[in-house]
Amino acid sequence: MNLPSLFPFFQLLLATLACAAASAQAPAPAAVASTTAARRPTGIVIVPSLQQPTGARAPEEKDLAGYLMVYFKDQTHSAYFAISRDGNTFTDVNGGDPVFDGAELAEQKGVRDPHIARGPDGAFYLAMTDLHIFGDRAGFRTTRWQRPEEKYGWGNNRAIVLMKSWDLIHWTHSDFRVDLAFPELGDIDCAWAPETTYDPVAGKMMVYFTIRYGNKHANIYWSYANDAFTKLETTPKMIPGIGGIDADLTHVGDQWHIFFVADAKIRHGVSDGIVDGYTVEPQRIDPETVSTEAPNLFKRLGTDSYVLMYDVYGARPNNMGFSETEDFNSWRHLGRFNEGVMKGSNFERPKHGAVIHLTADELQTVAAHWKLELAHE
Repeated sequence: MNLPSLFPFFQLLLATLACAAASAQAPAPAAVASTTAARRPTGIVIVPSLQQPTGARAPEEKDLAGYLMVYFKDQTHSAYFAISRDGNTFTDVNGGDPVFDGAELAEQKGVRDPHIARGPDGAFYLAMTDLHIFGDRAGFRTTRWQRPEEKYGWGNNRAIVLMKSWDLIHWTHSDFRVDLAFPELGDIDCAWAPETTYDPVAGKMMVYFTIRYGNKHANIYWSYANDAFTKLETTPKMIPGIGGIDADLTHVGDQWHIFFVADAKIRHGVSDGIVDGYTVEPQRIDPETVSTEAPNLFKRLGTDSYVLMYDVYGARPNNMGFSETEDFNSWRHLGRFNEGVMKGSNFERPKHGAVIHLTADELQTVAAHWKLELAHE
């Protein structure tokens, strides 16, 4: 073989080596890169148990002075805190880095759908979905999902993360497998989007979440948690007449309001009881024309107004949307996050979040712990 005939071979070899070198230096996909990128410490401390502070109780509205939002990001499968004085402009406490690292808390090394609530004991109750939708790409498993998608569908996760704290810094932690605790539920596809509220009749904290069967039948189920908030104590039961996912329950006056998702739209129902008897309105509540999920209702302090937050996951890029009401019949569209009155000063496009109220002391404690200078909005 003469030298000219070798030129194409050498050109192909050089091109192959160049491509290999470029691939080695190229950034990994966002879902993988973000799990290994350098971050600030979370700032929380996982403890084996908690001692209830003397005299601890839920504050009255006159003692409340601000707001806390918990949310997550697909890129990290971790959860975040943001705080606000006015309920309009939120500041991420850890500079856009996670406060709860999904890789450390979940069976699947990722958390989603965080929800935080306050109990009558004054404690904070945090519940999250145990799921990493990019687990194979992140190197946590070798298959797209834990179990065959053709049988169990998208996600097929069966654990929920339960955490409790009195100061938002020290937390107990439990990763609770719903299917193993309650084999009477049968072969469930998945359990996701857990939320917590207090049932004043039972005198217990209640966790409610979505369970799906047969890759198509998804409904809202509820169960009472133990006092330590490490497990569910009663076999989950379905809330009848809903037939949706991502429920959010709020006690307003003498009625319970449920917001949930059906056909990728936010729906609303009202009942005198917490777990049944809901009358569901036929119309879509949110003003979006694309797919939405994850409704969460919170009250504006010192007013009769309630803000409904929802994940506009059908938007490109995704975002959160907001609507406001005084009577739960008429709604004012507040726009999407950072496109209307609701803003993030150092972050954008949070996903599937929840908002609660804090006292002035709690607000200051959180800001000081994460070394955040909270502006006076």
